[in-house]
This record gives sequence, structure tokens and C-alpha cells, in this order.
Amino acid sequence: MRIPAHSVCTAVRDDIVAGVHERGSRLTEEVLARRYGVSRVPVREALRTLEAEGFVVTRRHAGACVAEPTEQEAADVLEMRSLLEPLGAARAAQRRTEAHLKVLRGLVRLGQERARTGNGADLRSLGGWFHETLAQASGSPSLTLMLTQLRHKIAWMYVAQAPPSPVDSWAEHGAIVDAVARGDGERARTLTALHTERATRAHRLRLSGTADRVRTSQHAVNTSGPRY
Repeated sequence: MRIPAHSVCTAVRDDIVAGVHERGSRLTEEVLARRYGVSRVPVREALRTLEAEGFVVTRRHAGACVAEPTEQEAADVLEMRSLLEPLGAARAAQRRTEAHLKVLRGLVRLGQERARTGNGADLRSLGGWFHETLAQASGSPSLTLMLTQLRHKIAWMYVAQAPPSPVDSWAEHGAIVDAVARGDGERARTLTALHTERATRAHRLRLSGTADRVRTSQHAVNTSGPRY
């Protein structure tokens, strides 16, 4: 059975983000096809997609390689997120559904509970799900896609330190949801801009060759990627 190119793309992207494929390293179709258990055709399609997203570059005489973003490119990614996330929150205040609100409130309850009890192991995942759901509530598939791609790139380029006060951070999440529920777009925009600014200050650039990268994991190409 032919594996869809999208699944291969997700697997390669996840491994790039995790550092399995190091920055500047070659990505040969034959090796990738063998690693992910697919033919070279979906690998070729995946590499084209990842090049369009900025994770892969094609070099003369070398072929496809993992990109090596500059510090300026990394800074631009954070700046784009700081502009787009408040926009998404403002739109969510006008376009969210009751289903979106139910999920957002549930995530806030879980996050606040984990923060109060000091059980922070799940907080990063919960935060990722929160912002992913908030973007979906904007009712704009293009905006949601851009924010998803930015989250992948930020996880690739930066190490995110835990907030100094998880309780305060999740109180901010709760205030954003309250503004979205009231349909107050400007309030949602302002609160999200402040929250994103604080989160940005906690990011430290991930240098090439830095540790804390997974180098040995094997990917199941038919599973969804990690959330950031």
C-alpha cells in the first residue's frame, strides 16, 4: 500500500525538528525511503513540501539538505507569531463555535489544575493544544496553517523555558478564553499579544549541534506529529 506523501512529510519534518536530521545534513531519497519504509516517490514529494516550508534547501552538487536558518530568520519567525496569534484570537472572538469554547475551557481547567499542583509535565502539550484550538477557532484555515508551521519552526529553532509562574500563565489563557467567549475581539487581541510577548522572552536560540535532540528514534509514518 502506498504511503501518502503527507504522512512522510510529517515524519521527516518531526525528525528535523527533533534533530534526528541535523542542520546542513544531506537528505537522500534512497536513505529516507528506506528509513520510513516507503518508495522514493512520496519522499520526493515530501522534500518539495518541506523546501517550500523552509526546512529543506536544494544545493548544487549536494541535492536536498536540511536548512540552516540564520539568527535573523529565527527572530523573524518569533515576530511573525507575535503578529499572527493576536489576529487569530481577535477573529476567534467573532467566529468561534460552542465546540471551540468547550475545548478551550477544558484545556484551561486542566492547565490551571496542573499548574496549581506543580504537575508541569503536561503543561507544554496542553499549551500547544490551547493555541492550536484558538487558531482553529479563528475560522481561517490559512491562518491556522501558518501558525502551525510557525510553531514547528519555533520548536526547531528555539528552546522554550518554562514560565516563571505557570499559574499566572494559565490565568492569562483563561482571560483570553473569557474575552473570546464574550465576543470582545480587541480584548482578546490585546491579551494574546501580551501573553505572546512574555512567552517570546522565554525562548533561547537553539545552536547547531546542541544537545537535547533525539537522534535514534524511528518514526511511524502513519501517525500524527508532535504538538508545539
